[in-house]
Amino acid sequence: MLAAGVALTLGLAACGDGGTEATPAEGGSSAAAPGTVKLGFMGDLTGANAGIVIPPRNGAKLVIDEYNKTNPAVKIELVEYDSQADPSKAVALAQQAIKTDKIVGLIGPAFSGESAQVAPVLEEAKLPSVSASATNAALSANGWKYWHRVLPSDNVQGPGIGDFIATGLAAKNVFVIDDKSEYGKPLADAVKGALEAKSVKLTTDSLDPTESDFSSVVNKVAAAKPDAIFFGGYYAAGGNLLKQLRDKGVKDAKFLSGDGSLDKGLIDGAGAANAEGALVGCPCYIATPDVTDAKVKAFAEAYKAAYSADPAIYAAEGYDAATVFVEAIKAGNTTAEKINEFIATVDFAGVSKQVKFEANGEVSAKDIYIYQVKDGAIGLLGKATEAKLG
Repeated sequence: MLAAGVALTLGLAACGDGGTEATPAEGGSSAAAPGTVKLGFMGDLTGANAGIVIPPRNGAKLVIDEYNKTNPAVKIELVEYDSQADPSKAVALAQQAIKTDKIVGLIGPAFSGESAQVAPVLEEAKLPSVSASATNAALSANGWKYWHRVLPSDNVQGPGIGDFIATGLAAKNVFVIDDKSEYGKPLADAVKGALEAKSVKLTTDSLDPTESDFSSVVNKVAAAKPDAIFFGGYYAAGGNLLKQLRDKGVKDAKFLSGDGSLDKGLIDGAGAANAEGALVGCPCYIATPDVTDAKVKAFAEAYKAAYSADPAIYAAEGYDAATVFVEAIKAGNTTAEKINEFIATVDFAGVSKQVKFEANGEVSAKDIYIYQVKDGAIGLLGKATEAKLG
């Protein structure tokens, strides 16, 4: 996922290995307590799209709490950094995390725009990060050695959704809309590429998610009479767009979006009747109440017990991203560079997927899932290659 950003202009002096050994805190410092290391979590925790960041934060906190309850020799303190999806704010928080808080690893950033800004800062400081939700494909093309993510990129998500639209829905005329962001536009472009390869008729346009009136785009969609509409962007704008489309009389076209819209906020924004039948693709697996896999079921039950809610988008990925660091620390690695070396070797069955990283920081697993709004709730249809409408 995203948050729009501009080229990085802020530098950061290298900070050795980006972390300290688990040693006693000095008076007046922000160092960790004796026998403790600090991990950070960065993302939009209070902004317009916090609904897709809080679940991975909760997942990360859950596994760290579980680890600390075992009374380990080295405990983990989770430090939260609320970027509010603002890349410049995220950079300042990264500098604080490295220089003042002296974290040894970062879970996040959550969105792609802030990731593009923060990753060079972390790279210079030699501080490892594992994102549970940033999907922009270009992030893995920078040669970064300390950057990782536990979900497939938009170069996988986009074609997966596009193939589902062309094959699963058999759509012949599709309108693709993006929000001009560092997340939404590349995702929409990837969907378009897949549709073009299937010889699907395409119409495209963009909208500004900070505006509330999308009538210009809505009128074009109504005129095009598409079989399906894809929106590359977040649920806050997606729900508003869907409402305006249905209010305009665009009733029959299937509405689809990507992972940035996989939140009940899409339903709230559109209204339950308007959102009924909407489809959302995601490189994420959300455990359903009837899940049978023992490990996933245990995670889902523990999550609900801790937060009085079922796991939502990227909760499992947040759990797995934090588990990467927990396993590194359990193995005796308490400095950033040692943790990063360990990350290159991980290969374990997570609750979202098999967690193993390629040399560029991408996760090896490549599954894309399709979800559908039914009776006012979002439910899993299945993998994009197999999903059938309910």
